[in-house]
Amino acid sequence: MVSVPSQSELFRLLPSVDELLREAQPVATKFGHAVAVEASRTLLEELRSRIARGEMSEQEVTAAVEGAPAEIERRLGQAMAYSLRPVINATGVILHTNLGRAPLSEEALRHVVEVARGYSSIEMDLESGERGERDVHVSGLFEKLLGGAGVSTPPFPKRREMMGHPDSVLPTPPKECEVGHPGFSLGEIATIVVNNNAAAVLITLNTLAQGGEVIVSRGELVEIGGSFRIPDVMAKSGAVLREVGTTNRTRIADYERAINEKTRLLLRVHRSNFEIRGFTEQPLLEELSALARKRGIPLMEDLGSGDIFDLRTVGVHGEPTIAASLQKGVDVVTFSGDKLLGGPQAGLISGTPELVAKVRKNPLFRALRADKMFYAALEATMLAYLRRDYDAIPALRMMRLTEEQIDERAEHMMRKLRISSPKLRVQVVQVQSVIGGGSAPGATLASRAVAVSSAEMGADEIARKLREWETPVIARVEEGQVLLDLRTVEPDKDEAVLRAVESIID
Repeated sequence: MVSVPSQSELFRLLPSVDELLREAQPVATKFGHAVAVEASRTLLEELRSRIARGEMSEQEVTAAVEGAPAEIERRLGQAMAYSLRPVINATGVILHTNLGRAPLSEEALRHVVEVARGYSSIEMDLESGERGERDVHVSGLFEKLLGGAGVSTPPFPKRREMMGHPDSVLPTPPKECEVGHPGFSLGEIATIVVNNNAAAVLITLNTLAQGGEVIVSRGELVEIGGSFRIPDVMAKSGAVLREVGTTNRTRIADYERAINEKTRLLLRVHRSNFEIRGFTEQPLLEELSALARKRGIPLMEDLGSGDIFDLRTVGVHGEPTIAASLQKGVDVVTFSGDKLLGGPQAGLISGTPELVAKVRKNPLFRALRADKMFYAALEATMLAYLRRDYDAIPALRMMRLTEEQIDERAEHMMRKLRISSPKLRVQVVQVQSVIGGGSAPGATLASRAVAVSSAEMGADEIARKLREWETPVIARVEEGQVLLDLRTVEPDKDEAVLRAVESIID
């Protein structure tokens, strides 16, 4: 008759922490002694608890002890791995907020590494040797881009010359044109940087309207991701919201009637993540600008997405550009760096030097300012715009891809998968990509996707396996298929996507 070992005998099979560490010395060397000790203690405690509950036989205890060094290495490998990981975006959403919005250009990455690995001139005037301001690294670039290089039409008057002159006449603004093309010119434009557009809106409202009223249309009281609501931000800024008009219709007369001695600012908020169609009305920016000039009140616009590139060239209409807003007489514009601009996360505040200087003097500015790495990435991105090298900016390059270019890659991937993975159903389908990131609502770009399905596995399971690949592939699921939209996959990642799909079914 075979005797069954008692619990005390099973406990004696377990090594001490020191004994286990000697067996797992390579693991301790790789990950560090302290974390290896903690992992060893945790594992031994788990084994003791299982023995106490009668869940382990002698053979299971022996096997667990023999495999303990490998188990410790596995656990530490998971615990010490980076949580923030690169992924492949095959969703077709170019500015995917959950995936970090705009990817940075190669030049921006090189400049970030160059600046971050050592010391930099972030706040040093190299000519005088005195302390400088970090805004100089990008403000001049934005002025060149937003101020217009050509002067084929008369300059649009500077707002500081118009403020407080009720009899001033609003000139007819020139037609919108692509940035960098002759056609318009502005007065001086200053730009400062904070850490995101929410911060840009907050500090600008706090500076220009604290204790006073800000007039805004009810149809523009937007909420974006993370429950960021314009009324809530306005309350935090110390300004008082004065709503005018209705959800679908607001007229210039509504603004004019609402102006009183407490009014500090007129605010236009871009509907960046929704559209209102049908029986609608909204004043032109030129009308708001004329009213602001007449009454001596600054006009601010929260553009959010921050478009410099003319999206009409890729078939997207109705998205206002920063230059056009300033051209039409807006005093201060706030926008994001990591949306249509295609740069790093940042909040940009551009406008008349006097008002931007006031915002910069706000004590909140230091709390909200951006890091040197963000300036480096932003500087490189803006230089690409000045060179008109739009394909150097990944988000713009993805928007500019043609259906034919995407279709060629998708067909190639489909043919390879049909050979390498016969158990999968693979086809190329027409899809619509979107800009995303709260930009160009309703706008789509015709694209192609590789559609993958299987009789052995559901679409959700396939999508999960793709997310678990060594470089996670993020796709979308529609009508029982996994869609891999190649518009948002860089061509040099096609092979990685191919291998990930091939791994789904062995």
